Amino acid sequence: MGKDAENSVADRASDWSRFLKSRYKKELGELGREYPHRRSLYIDYREIEKFGKPGITLADELLENPGKVLEDVWDAIKSNQLVRTKDGKEPRGINIRFNNLPQKLGVRNIRSDDINRFISVEGILRKTTEVRPRIVEAVFKCPAGHFTYKKQKYGKFIEPEGCATDGCTFKKLELLPKRSKFVDSQKLRVQESPEGLRGGEQPQTLDIDVTDDLAGLVSPGDRVIINGILRSMQRMIRGEKSTVFDIFLECNSIEIQEKEFEEVDIDEHAEDEIRELSRDPLIYRKITHSIAPTIYGSEDVKEAIALQLFGGIAKEMPDGSHLRGDIHVLLIGDPGIAKSQLLRYVVKLSPRAIYTSGQSSTSAGLTATAVKDEFGDGRWTLEAGALVLADMGVAAVDEMDKMQKEDRSALHEAMEQQSISVAKAGITATLKSRCALLGAANPKYGRFDMYGDIADQINMPPTLLSRFDLIFIMADQPEPRRDLAIAEHILKTHSIGELIQQHKKTPIPGVTQEYIDQQLSQVKPDIDPTLFRKYVAYAKRSCYPILSTEAKEALVNYYLKLRGIAEPNKPVPVTARQLEALVRLGEASARIRLSNTIEQSDAERVIHIVDACLRQIAYDAKTGSFDIDKVATGISKEKRDIVRVIKDAIRDIGGEGKRAAIDQVIDVATQKGFTREKVREGIDMLLRNGEAMEPKNGIIQLI
Repeated sequence: MGKDAENSVADRASDWSRFLKSRYKKELGELGREYPHRRSLYIDYREIEKFGKPGITLADELLENPGKVLEDVWDAIKSNQLVRTKDGKEPRGINIRFNNLPQKLGVRNIRSDDINRFISVEGILRKTTEVRPRIVEAVFKCPAGHFTYKKQKYGKFIEPEGCATDGCTFKKLELLPKRSKFVDSQKLRVQESPEGLRGGEQPQTLDIDVTDDLAGLVSPGDRVIINGILRSMQRMIRGEKSTVFDIFLECNSIEIQEKEFEEVDIDEHAEDEIRELSRDPLIYRKITHSIAPTIYGSEDVKEAIALQLFGGIAKEMPDGSHLRGDIHVLLIGDPGIAKSQLLRYVVKLSPRAIYTSGQSSTSAGLTATAVKDEFGDGRWTLEAGALVLADMGVAAVDEMDKMQKEDRSALHEAMEQQSISVAKAGITATLKSRCALLGAANPKYGRFDMYGDIADQINMPPTLLSRFDLIFIMADQPEPRRDLAIAEHILKTHSIGELIQQHKKTPIPGVTQEYIDQQLSQVKPDIDPTLFRKYVAYAKRSCYPILSTEAKEALVNYYLKLRGIAEPNKPVPVTARQLEALVRLGEASARIRLSNTIEQSDAERVIHIVDACLRQIAYDAKTGSFDIDKVATGISKEKRDIVRVIKDAIRDIGGEGKRAAIDQVIDVATQKGFTREKVREGIDMLLRNGEAMEPKNGIIQLI
């Protein structure tokens, strides 16, 4: 080492000690008092940069040569005795941790030049292993009683070749775990955030090696920024060394991102625009028109989706119970009515969203699963699925009717309790999935039969349906005026698209940018998608409306009207879940205006939407009232009455044997005012459900 080099090292150490004394005196003092419970000193990268001219040199050196810098800082602390513990001794192991790096690197952009540099990666935690001790300094003993020390690195265990004492020839040494030094370690796997992915790309992952007091801090589904040194390790293929190396990140510090929509940057200019928009009397129309403007009509559905994006308020009660604020919406409709298009658009608009198709999703892929693979060295590890990754956002699940039965049941807990419990292979864990679900499904037989019972045509269990706040039936009814408007709208959209593409290839004379913009105005959203996204994030961040007395009254009156308490014989309508849904929708409606109170107008708007939904799915034409049982149990009151009458008739005719001729039963039941077809249907249902059997042709017997 030359004289200059030595001086520069000394300079570095003195620069660091000056920096620490001027900026981190308080933290160093606290560290000394709380050692060994606290063993880490966190240094803000931006503070180093602000530290005059030497600061910039130090900051650059940290990025380029982090290993040396960590040693320099440690030397500075040691030589200047910056940390003194209570008993006056020098602390042995203090971790120097740097955070707040200005530049984040995407997992897919890591290249070989980054090896051994200090980098910052952000993403979502996919898997974590258990926290286990790892040996860092192994102590060996030879039969003659000499001790040999061997430092250990990440990966393979290194044994010394023989006893290190001079003149001792023993080769066989034994490890002394008691004298060796261990450190807590854990492995994490980070996957890049779903927001930044272009469609159809497989998200890439990076393994992280975490040690000491960082182990056990995070769990799957957390959004994190991890700062550390990128290391490489040679791959072994069937015992042969390969020329390809694997990379992993030696973690220096972890920053857990605040889960709310903090990652959407809103500057003052955008905030003014948002406030300006919220005062616009036509804000609801604007927002509805900004959702999928290329799709004609479906105003109700778009309004509901707007409410879903803004969401209600999640409430934590003093007794620890949690009331969800997310609004779940289900769209059931004939094919070709642009459901999937709507779903994809919502994923674009929401500050955080994930799109998945039910047909290709398993319950493990949606919720979370315990897997056994080489990542955890053959142990079980937890892996987070789509609903956990969409935490605090929107999960759009297409083709829900095509999902396997078992997979669908995984949604129950995620929708109501907003958490996902895994109990498998000795892992019991609860992950959060506070997301709003937007589902799309087709009717059972491909198309709706407007005369049949709607509940029979939805291929989904009633338990799941009752968890949706809004269910829209999007039937494709021919209607000349509307069809003409849709046809014109579609053709207009296509022709503008053709014009733009042609103009790109070979500019058309006479076609100016203004002309194109003017043509586009019909399919252009009223609010630009980037602003819309900021608007949603801003509303969710800063607006927590409260119910006004008028709104309360309006909601309660509507709820009581639905319950229809006056007549005891009515089909029992509406459960308390519908009232909760009304409140959530009211909160979302007030949030759109950035208002702090839920006015009567909000209540009326919400009642209008819910009413439109209930009329489609639960309206009983015979009684003129809503029969929510159609949705909640899948069997309308009329069917239940028929079944009861049939059972009574069989008992009356058959006495003890509970057996009767089917024709007789039909005669008795028709006298009670039911049609022969309905009674026949009821008998078939009994036979199908295994409540009755047909021992001989034409004879029915109750089981």
